Amino acid sequence: MRQRVAIVTDSTASVPLELAGRLGISVVQLELKVGDEYNDERRVPHDQLAQAMRGGAQVETGEPPAPAFFWNYSDAVAAGAEAIISVHISEAMSRTCESARSAAAEIGIPVYVVDSRLVGLSLGYPVIAAAEAAAAGATPQGVMGVLERRLRSTTQLLYVDTLEYLQRSGRIGRAQAWLGHALSIKPVLAMKDGVVDQLAKGIGTDRALKKVVSTAVERAGGGPVDVGVEHFQASERAERVLGELRSQLPQVRRITMEETSAIIGAHTGPGAVGVTVSPAL
Repeated sequence: MRQRVAIVTDSTASVPLELAGRLGISVVQLELKVGDEYNDERRVPHDQLAQAMRGGAQVETGEPPAPAFFWNYSDAVAAGAEAIISVHISEAMSRTCESARSAAAEIGIPVYVVDSRLVGLSLGYPVIAAAEAAAAGATPQGVMGVLERRLRSTTQLLYVDTLEYLQRSGRIGRAQAWLGHALSIKPVLAMKDGVVDQLAKGIGTDRALKKVVSTAVERAGGGPVDVGVEHFQASERAERVLGELRSQLPQVRRITMEETSAIIGAHTGPGAVGVTVSPAL
């Protein structure tokens, strides 16, 4: 059956490749500059990126160029789509939506560009839910309804080993970064209104991660929930967090653990762990 609504997202959504292929989700790559070299982020090995960051190399991130969106949208039109829903990283953190809108203006069918106000699997799970609705034959309005409900209900939490990299990328003030380093304060961060905000402070890693887990359990509610754990060069730490979440959330519907987008890693730094809880409405 021809799918009426095509779903497009970007590489920061961390949608597993196999699942993206099965659901027909088109993924546009953000760009990463390490030193003097530009690349699609998927071409940058995480261990090399982490080594470069620890060595003080200049790392910059950039939105996909408008032509990358244009060709993805054109492919959807050629496949018979009647509408395209294009869902992306928070506009407060990236110009990706701006690039998508530029391309959408050149397409002959409706293209709905959505600022998720999220990133990582907190963007990815709503995209997956929208793609499942589209595959089931939902109208564009029906798919948008599913997407918007999931975006509103999803919580994204973040632990970082150091505030240094968020400070470098302009995501946190210099004074706060210095304070965290000097006192070994490990903050629990959350996405709020499209940007990274401090949720709580923990003295040391264990205390901070316990706060991440307890907050995730509280935000999950009592119904079925999709859970995601992402990390940047911190697999053992992520496994521990995942185990705690499994034991405390009896109604997990889908669970994913993977190394995060290199773009996210470039801002959070090695050792970071992110947790997504997305109630399956």
